[in-house]
Amino acid sequence: MLAILDRRRGMNHPITCNRQWLLKTRPVGALTLDNFAYREHEYTAPQPQPGEVLVRNVVFNCAPTMRNWMNDAERSYRAPMTLDAPVVGPACARVLRSAHPRFTEGTLLVGVSRWEDYSVLTPDASAIPMLPVPSGVSPSDAVGVFGLNSLTAYFGLLRVGEPKPAETLVVSGASGSVGSMAVQIGKMIGCRVIGIAGGPEKCAWLSDIAALDHVIDYKTDDVAQRLRELAPTGVDVFFDNVGGPLLQILVDRMAVHGRIVLCGQVSAYDGDRPAAGPRDMMQVVYKRLRLQGFVTGDFIAEADLARGELMRWVEEGKVVRHEDLREGFARLPHAFLDLFTGAHRGTLLVLNREPRDRQ
Repeated sequence: MLAILDRRRGMNHPITCNRQWLLKTRPVGALTLDNFAYREHEYTAPQPQPGEVLVRNVVFNCAPTMRNWMNDAERSYRAPMTLDAPVVGPACARVLRSAHPRFTEGTLLVGVSRWEDYSVLTPDASAIPMLPVPSGVSPSDAVGVFGLNSLTAYFGLLRVGEPKPAETLVVSGASGSVGSMAVQIGKMIGCRVIGIAGGPEKCAWLSDIAALDHVIDYKTDDVAQRLRELAPTGVDVFFDNVGGPLLQILVDRMAVHGRIVLCGQVSAYDGDRPAAGPRDMMQVVYKRLRLQGFVTGDFIAEADLARGELMRWVEEGKVVRHEDLREGFARLPHAFLDLFTGAHRGTLLVLNREPRDRQ
């Protein structure tokens, strides 16, 4: 049975075990299982200091951007992960003890945590904002359909891309966690949406469930030729999750005053070279294109508004979940590697059941 802090006496009690997945070595080229190491140890729950919370991590979100954080400082776009320390990534966690006014004991939060059972977090010091989970929202929904990836799609498309009804929107990585939400929001506001994904199963979901106007399978189709056929007057908004050659193809196909939302560059995440930009910048000049990167934290003041709209859209059936939910702490590294081989669909979540769920 899990032993928690004695509230009456403020004492620290041991927790039977804290399992961890560590970043053992920095990947050179493709990430492998050898870059990770497993550790478990007896854990004594500390008293949180002012501004801290003690949490149990309930659901982990395997987000592609974590691959960037595994690089050394020269190639990491945020503070790099520390070697021989738990892997850092998005999660939904239950607050066990709190010394922070916004997070009460027993509630859920979403934000960046660590690949371990128990963590002490400092919400106000997090580079990516931590948010309380609304009452009634499950842990998987909190980090999935209402989580940071969905907020990324919401803000990237609506605040950066600024699509208008009847405009042509193209989304790369359209069956992924961010992309699958971006295409659905685009359809809901009246855009003509073209999704780019890889493989018949992913493309079928985009056609049959997300009801896109057109889907391009980059594994079998000539993407440039298909875009010439499907968007003969040009693309108004391109939501880019992939980068690489696809970015150049879309620069060539953009309409005058088109907007390119630079959300991710997953084609370069698992390689040993930085993400390359367009090769012909004069296309940008003459078409008067706007290329803009962003991070979700830019819009965090609107997070509650965005989550409220997402919750309403899901309830009304305008947005559907697209998740790959797996179970078991032991599966974390294996699941994460599937992001880079395409062996997943939608938001890739790993459920870490709480002790009472296993009884």
